[in-house]
Amino acid sequence: MKTMYECMGYPHVFQKTRHLIANIIVVIGLCFGYNAATAADDAVSTSLITADDNSFAHTQLLDIQKTPTSIDITLNTGEVSIVPLNKGTVEVFYQPDNIRQLPSFAIDRGAIKSVDVSLTPMTYSHSVSGDLGINEGDKKGYKISLPSFDIHVHTSPFKLQYFRDGELLISEAPGLFVHDTMRGFRFAFNEQDLSGDYKPEKIMGGGQRVLGMDRRGHRMPLYNKAHYGYNGKSTQMYFGLPAIMSEKGYAIGFDNSARGTLDIGHTESNILQFDAVGGRTSYLFSAGDNVVNTVKHFVSATGKQPLPPRWALGNYASRFGYRSQAEALNVIEAFQTQDFPIDALVLDLYWFGKDIKGHMGNLSWDLDAFPDPEGMIDTLNRNGVNTILITEPFILSSAKQWASAVKHKALAKNIAGAPRRFDFYFGNTGLVDVFDPAAQDWFWQFYEDLNKQGVAGWWGDLGEPEVHPSDSLHRLNDKYVTADEVHNAYGHQWAKMVYERQRKARPSERPFVMMRAGFLGSQRYGMIPWTGDVERSWAGLRPQVELALQMSMFGLAYTHSDLGGFAGGEQFDPELYIRWMQYGVFQPVYRPHAQDHIAPEPIFHDENTKNIVREFVKLRYRLLPYNYSLSIENALTGMPMMRPLIMHHSDASFNTTSAYLWGEHFLVSPVLKAEATSQMVELPDGIWFDYFSGQRYIGGSARAINTNLETLPVFVKAGSFIPSTKDIPNTRAYSSAQLDITYYADEAAKTSDYRWYDDDGKDPNSLTENAYNQVDFASAHDADSLSFTINGKGLYKGAPKDRTFSFTIRGLHTKPKKVTATNKVNTEQKSKQLNTQWSWDEESQILTFQVTMTTVNDVMSVLVSKNLN
Repeated sequence: MKTMYECMGYPHVFQKTRHLIANIIVVIGLCFGYNAATAADDAVSTSLITADDNSFAHTQLLDIQKTPTSIDITLNTGEVSIVPLNKGTVEVFYQPDNIRQLPSFAIDRGAIKSVDVSLTPMTYSHSVSGDLGINEGDKKGYKISLPSFDIHVHTSPFKLQYFRDGELLISEAPGLFVHDTMRGFRFAFNEQDLSGDYKPEKIMGGGQRVLGMDRRGHRMPLYNKAHYGYNGKSTQMYFGLPAIMSEKGYAIGFDNSARGTLDIGHTESNILQFDAVGGRTSYLFSAGDNVVNTVKHFVSATGKQPLPPRWALGNYASRFGYRSQAEALNVIEAFQTQDFPIDALVLDLYWFGKDIKGHMGNLSWDLDAFPDPEGMIDTLNRNGVNTILITEPFILSSAKQWASAVKHKALAKNIAGAPRRFDFYFGNTGLVDVFDPAAQDWFWQFYEDLNKQGVAGWWGDLGEPEVHPSDSLHRLNDKYVTADEVHNAYGHQWAKMVYERQRKARPSERPFVMMRAGFLGSQRYGMIPWTGDVERSWAGLRPQVELALQMSMFGLAYTHSDLGGFAGGEQFDPELYIRWMQYGVFQPVYRPHAQDHIAPEPIFHDENTKNIVREFVKLRYRLLPYNYSLSIENALTGMPMMRPLIMHHSDASFNTTSAYLWGEHFLVSPVLKAEATSQMVELPDGIWFDYFSGQRYIGGSARAINTNLETLPVFVKAGSFIPSTKDIPNTRAYSSAQLDITYYADEAAKTSDYRWYDDDGKDPNSLTENAYNQVDFASAHDADSLSFTINGKGLYKGAPKDRTFSFTIRGLHTKPKKVTATNKVNTEQKSKQLNTQWSWDEESQILTFQVTMTTVNDVMSVLVSKNLN
């Protein structure tokens, strides 16, 4: 049977008058054998897209109204609401008649900003080419203007187009489609710039996949699914995202939790298509004047990540798994005895059962292996170590809590209303219905008991869910929905439950919530994702940068890997292990974790491996002031910690995964091949300094950089201020009263600035209540002098009364003539010159000096004079 388009011969012939629709339907009717007159009447009166309509071609705008919070549109097929979420993001919610909608999971409703939006009439040219010779000429439409972009509303046929500064970014094509078992959206890429030149755009999106940074040309399943032992390629993994972001500076996120696909120019090269088996028919559109602002707008709409506790940036002891209380305590003692900083102990599934299988869902301690859990947790806590426990949402029929779960109706249902039971690797099981508040109450009681024992953090595993039968029923907003409708939001809803209830249980602490799967916006529930059960191999290490960047750009900034690799491996590979641990210093979470036939902890390896890794673990702690400031920046602005080069360097390659930015100032190029003695590194325009050697490089091309096992290529941009601290055993020993500031000077960096943040590391309300400190550093550099200003603002309980900055200046080539410092507490005071001690090392050509800010509102200036004038 021919398709409608083949019958008509003109795939883009879309008309809106009743007469023309009737004629087109006649053609369809002749091809399909329908009664033409009846079909024509149905085409005009129907309120849904059917298989015969197929294109929304007859959709017409009947009315459009501006309200204080939205633009409301009435179509002949239903309603559309366009809700500004911030100055660079809108939600577009299609509500076709007689279609069940699910709630939004992606949008942070509490973060919606008031936006100045205008609605004005406009005309647009609409023509249809082809043998029919139809040309409709100019048509009346509307323009919706936001501060960051405009939306052009076409009325007949209805569609939306997105423009920025007069340039078309992307267009609905024709927008929403709805069928009985499929619904979604189509968009047409605009491949021409304002001059008419053809410029195909590169697109990231889809979340965790190993496909390369440019996902253009891929069709990706949207169904969170475990991929055990993945390495060099994976099309479907633990945490997919129904979203794309263009190098042109716009993003689209589909707020639909159902099983589906994301096709980025695979089936049709210029078409973006999202489709799902059900779910919500809405999407978010964000645009900024660059990629940075696009990310900020999008993440602001889906929710910024609340600050984790500062200890989350420390070193973890973790494996699959510690089998007894004695083993856990001995491991921590070994870390401390061998001079490895340590902040957290992670207990895998042996805390509730002696075997891998048969015990999941016990949700209580195995007292044979852990006879005094409260005493153990207290001992660890007194040594500065926080205890994290794994939990899973599966309750095995052999588990201690099975009968209770059934009694309290806490499990997802089958069609008959009984618990939906199924078999998977760990045993016969049911699945906690985290969408049902009553089931949440049942589940949370076990967290609550463990909270009272002093557990500091939660690790939620298998939350895709790893097995999720399609005929499972969940209770959402007092209605039943199928597993396939909400599958991709399961981990998201679980994280929400844990985060919100943990905040109530311990209102003075920040929750720690590490989970493997979620949805757009899961970061607003404190989710710390990891990249799953990666193969312990070089092929497993290589995609980790890509995976983290693809997630971070959409708000999941704490995406990280099991350092050293998790799965497999016949024997220990010291080089691979060292390279992975080096990379870990410059990723959000430093957590080695693996199957325990090869120890993931450095304390169990040979002396050479331990000595190299120890230095990098200590480096991780020395960089705590820089790293924790990145965390605060992320919580305030949505900016990721790991960033693709294109985020701050327009000349960089979109596809680069061999190097990335750690914050704005570090460029990191992990060593990803065995026995590497040199590595090609793409250095963007500007001047760069090797972080370890201090060597100066001119950017703008790829460079061969020598390396050895004791180091890796890490560069700092000229003009950067890098704060650090002395060696500490754990984050509780950290104080910002004395900080080292390394500045990388070069006359090419004529001016620069850096904002450093600090708070007490614990208060969950520090940012909302302005209980934090920021220090603004600025520099100016010319042939005669190098000057600095330091401006401190803000206060928090426990902040140091005085703060001493010990400056190290790299990049000067001659000894300065003098260094002077002045300060004033406020603008009304006269500047006061300070006695400044400084020194110059001729061999290393490094200048050092020290200044102390005596109040949080100090404004300090430092002048480094190169000559006597």
